[in-house]
Amino acid sequence: MTISDTDRLWFDAVLSPHRSLGPRAFALLMIAVAVISFVSGMLFLMLGAWPVMGFFGLDALLIWFAFRANYRAARAFERVRLTDRDFTVDRVDAKGRHRHYRFEPSWARIQVDIRDEDDNQICVTSHGRRFVFAECLSAAERLDLADALRVAFTERRDNMVTAAP
Repeated sequence: MTISDTDRLWFDAVLSPHRSLGPRAFALLMIAVAVISFVSGMLFLMLGAWPVMGFFGLDALLIWFAFRANYRAARAFERVRLTDRDFTVDRVDAKGRHRHYRFEPSWARIQVDIRDEDDNQICVTSHGRRFVFAECLSAAERLDLADALRVAFTERRDNMVTAAP
């Protein structure tokens, strides 16, 4: 969605899940797993327990598949934008499916539901609707995002009031 020339962009953020293991570290981890599995499998083979070697290979393969699924899930993201006319959340899942949520910024309110110190939810409410977003962020990051959005909403509102004829 593009912003018209008359619309001012007040907030724009792309939210994506954090992955602490980069591609290079993943390759090194898989090499280490493969070497350990091969050496362990060879020890069992020399002891006469040859079927165990296949299980070590299977373990390494399952670890690889689990990490690949994790990286595939990391392709999901949300884009949160506030303009003069819209507050939008565009959600793209890991398979590339896109969902667009739009709220009138004059009526939208940012809420944080705190369950305990390490668990919270950020949502936007408007006209009886409640939409939870930013679930890929940590609890502290959600609080920071809520604060930044509240500041952006306040700046937008104040600017709209002073710009009114």
